[in-house]
Amino acid sequence: MKMKTNFGILLGALFLLVACSKDFTESPAVGALSDDALKNETGVNLMLTGAYSSLNAIRNNSFGNEWGRAADDWVMDVLSDDAHKGSTDDDQADLKEIELYNWDPGNGYWVARWGVLFAGINRANAVLALINSIEGGEQKFSAQIAEARFLRGHFNFQIQRMWGNVPLITEEDYANTEFNQPNSGPIWAAIEADFSYAKTNLPATQPESGRPTKWAATAYLGKTLLYQEKWAAALSEFDAVINSGAYALLADYVDNFKAKGENGSESIFAIQFTTDGGLSFNANVTGALNFPNPGPFGSCCGFYQPTQDLANIFQVGADGLPLLDTYNQQDIANDYGITSAESFTPHQGPLDPRIDFTVGRRGIDYNGYGVHIGKDWIRANFSDISGPYLPKKNIYYADEASITQATGGWGEQLSGLNFHILRYADVILMAAEAAVETGDLSKALTYVNQIRERAKNSSVVLDADGNPAANYSIELYSAFSNADVARKAVRFERRLELGMEGQRLFDLRRWGVKVEVMNEYFDNEARTIPNIASKRSTVQNKHVLLPIPQLAIDQSGGALTQNPGY
Repeated sequence: MKMKTNFGILLGALFLLVACSKDFTESPAVGALSDDALKNETGVNLMLTGAYSSLNAIRNNSFGNEWGRAADDWVMDVLSDDAHKGSTDDDQADLKEIELYNWDPGNGYWVARWGVLFAGINRANAVLALINSIEGGEQKFSAQIAEARFLRGHFNFQIQRMWGNVPLITEEDYANTEFNQPNSGPIWAAIEADFSYAKTNLPATQPESGRPTKWAATAYLGKTLLYQEKWAAALSEFDAVINSGAYALLADYVDNFKAKGENGSESIFAIQFTTDGGLSFNANVTGALNFPNPGPFGSCCGFYQPTQDLANIFQVGADGLPLLDTYNQQDIANDYGITSAESFTPHQGPLDPRIDFTVGRRGIDYNGYGVHIGKDWIRANFSDISGPYLPKKNIYYADEASITQATGGWGEQLSGLNFHILRYADVILMAAEAAVETGDLSKALTYVNQIRERAKNSSVVLDADGNPAANYSIELYSAFSNADVARKAVRFERRLELGMEGQRLFDLRRWGVKVEVMNEYFDNEARTIPNIASKRSTVQNKHVLLPIPQLAIDQSGGALTQNPGY
């Protein structure tokens, strides 16, 4: 494992504690040091470290519900057909209402995420404003400018894809303390400009893991273009990354979710979480709820459970290919409503092997902690809305727990595993998608089959006798007969490869299918969890974008307006 760079939140004497403010977004407070004392390389680098520290979504003063900060986007998965809230219905009621689409702009999860993202933007702007105030700063600190603009592009990208009609805050606004800017509509042009600048001015490699390279900026620029359906331009950026030789798929799929694969050949840009040998703010604090309860290692709190719908997608036909149109006609065997004392036989039909690195299901080894025993590891009651499965990708493996696990007094688990903001498999699949939309079905086929070939040649989960734990089967596509087939295959592959990685909601949105897919999902999920049918609301067009947090509107002095429908 390569050494991590620690962009922690403890910055010594500098400051960078986020101050309270009546504005809808906040300025980092300059504390012990004067502005003049910061106008040097040490000051610039400390300010830049503060901007990096915002990636982990920890703030000294948080608005709303702290769990809504969610640096790894697990809350966004709960809005999709990939994940349930988990735990019991009455624990984190705000999140239950989000999962069931009983939304309102006052929900504490919205303002928590809004706040940490704008804090990140302000910290990046603080770096740029400081450099602008230094004579010759643009020439002296060109590398720091590129990194700050990459980070600002990242935070703005997140805000844009969540809320759509958002304000743009620049380093000039920061310098003039003009934070209450009006919604300006989509801010894609500004995001493109930041990533384009970073692409041109960042080095191809970095001496420290965790800092972006020109290839990370190129990939993120491609993703920004993809979200705007600028297919040819996006494909050009993705192809440049792929052809650079800077990245490669890890030989084993599961290593993307283990410490030994961190900052390896597949990692393009990741949040550098670490436990520092103990309970640490540099770990994934906002994911502390998402471990089995009671589970195999005394953890808390049973949130973030995969859906039956997600489990079903891993079914394959006799040809080893996905059931693109029929995967939900039959549910894979599950133990919902069955106690651990009752007998249960896991699904016997053929399955894509990635299922058991994504979905923790009864009868299958759970990340080296032994066979998942069913209900006794599930906190949710049978009357709750969260089903029988456990998450896997965010759970450290037993053989690496000593270096990736920290525990707190209430059963709190903090993971030191990195979170991928961009990994190479994601870029390959985005390139495949852009290739379909530009008519290059051959290239799309090649890229999709690269992902499937890695999955085919990876290790599989084994049973106690050392044999495959399930009837695993996966094969490559021989051809795409037309664009519709290719499009469906690429989109399906994204979910197979990236399930429970915070991507699904945003894919549904940009494909324009969220309302239809989510309503159908609720109907299908009710076959396994009957109570969800009476508790959910109908997904509507207004739900495509999140509501602007009411607290932000109230504190903006009339600058902000609400998204339609709320």
